[in-house]
Amino acid sequence: MRRALCAVLAVLFTCAPVAAYAALAADDLAPLGADDFDAKSAAIDKLIAAADAPSVAILSALADGSLVATDSGRVLLQTDDGNKDPLTGKAVDAPDAQPVTLNNLLRSKVAGALSGLQLASADIAKRREAVAALLKNPDPSMKPLIDRARAAETDLALKKRLDTLWAMTALHDPDAAKRLEAVELVAARHDLDMFELLRPIVAKKADGTFNEADERVRTAAQAGIEDLNSIQRRGEIAGTVFAGLSLGSVLLLAALGLAITYGLIGVINMAHGEFLMIGAYATYVVQNLVQHYAPAAFNWYPLFAVPVSFAAAAVIGIVLERLVLRHLYGRPLETLLTTFGISLILIQATRTIFGAQNVQVTNPSWMSGGVNVMQNLILPYNRLTILGFSLVVVFIAWAVLTKTRLGLFVRAVTQNRRMAACVGVKTARVDSYAFAFGAGIAGLGGCALSQIGNVGPDLGQSYIIDSFMAVVLGGVGQLAGTVIGGFGLGLVSKAIEPFWGAVLAKIAVLVLIVLFIQKRPQGMFALKGRSAEA
Repeated sequence: MRRALCAVLAVLFTCAPVAAYAALAADDLAPLGADDFDAKSAAIDKLIAAADAPSVAILSALADGSLVATDSGRVLLQTDDGNKDPLTGKAVDAPDAQPVTLNNLLRSKVAGALSGLQLASADIAKRREAVAALLKNPDPSMKPLIDRARAAETDLALKKRLDTLWAMTALHDPDAAKRLEAVELVAARHDLDMFELLRPIVAKKADGTFNEADERVRTAAQAGIEDLNSIQRRGEIAGTVFAGLSLGSVLLLAALGLAITYGLIGVINMAHGEFLMIGAYATYVVQNLVQHYAPAAFNWYPLFAVPVSFAAAAVIGIVLERLVLRHLYGRPLETLLTTFGISLILIQATRTIFGAQNVQVTNPSWMSGGVNVMQNLILPYNRLTILGFSLVVVFIAWAVLTKTRLGLFVRAVTQNRRMAACVGVKTARVDSYAFAFGAGIAGLGGCALSQIGNVGPDLGQSYIIDSFMAVVLGGVGQLAGTVIGGFGLGLVSKAIEPFWGAVLAKIAVLVLIVLFIQKRPQGMFALKGRSAEA
């Protein structure tokens, strides 16, 4: 960096007219070597206003730490060939010189000044970069440079951005007409970061008078603030809707399997949340295996984890159904207590195998980050993926239940078990397959949940109650009702949370569901299940 600076200085001192150096004097630079940071800031303002070859060299030296000062206060440039006077280029013997120190505010100011000096570059790409950098951190001291660049700029698009940049630095111009023009340009930008520039204009001082004396400027600033408030509200509403859909997709994945095991088969399965946990841990195991044996394919491990999580949960589900639950059909209290005990056993078994601490499942690169759809709204890729995945799972479940032989048997047994048995349907086998299918879907839910948080033994406990609420609200045994119930609960919960908080929001949702069930016990859709036999 120093060698490059030396080369630049050699060219500047050789080619630049001597008259250019008269813009700065040694007394102008002396404050840079003192301890008064306000005086240093004023000296940097003079360098920016001069914008000549020595000013550029001094600002560059400030930025890279090669500007030094002697005990007498003389400021010098430190190069590989020794110390040099920045105004004359002559070598100076100063062994006692120490680096000039800057605070963070002054470092930012120097960086902005160097960007501002690029506004006069012949390269339009450098001018664009300079404007972009200054828009992020506008400094009123850059106004002279911006004025000159604005007058000389020929590119229309860049000139429009320079107009905005000029406005951001001209908000406190002595001329009220310029302040009004600046406020109108800043407001027209519709950038939420402009709040902090407009608010002080309409604020009042301690004595009750306004910071801005001109009423026209205040009116324009207030109109800009109201427009920004409207943009912010729209972003917040869109964010709330997306958060509700995101939560609804998670609840849907958790409740979809329950809609089959509880709604179609009639089993109150308190261990359903643990099938979510099994699917999540299956994803964790697949991740580790892919990372160890095929690291090049790590980005695609979720594709391998989807069938594994489904199979793991389905196998454990069919084992539990055949060994325990089939002996408890028609005895809801015993089923509830037994499945609660199975839930505790599965949680403790998971703690024994994987440990009590949460494990981390890493998102692949294509699920990291998000898409910026509005200024104050970023949609994470992993949430968007889960939302789409949940809809795909719903479609698969619907297709299985309505378009396959197994689905036909499940619907037949649901509507009339004895009649289905009379026409040759093996009802016990259908129960096992349906239970395994519902458990497998819960495993898919666990696979999805692993992408938005840590995986732990208690993962399923967070969703079991909400899953039951979604199923009961939508209508027992109705997949369409489960979809509407899951998304509806998510949207209502996220709509209430900003006002009452997460805990009170969940209580409010529970109260609303209780009131709804009092009026419509069958849920949003009419109940269709084994009660039809009655």
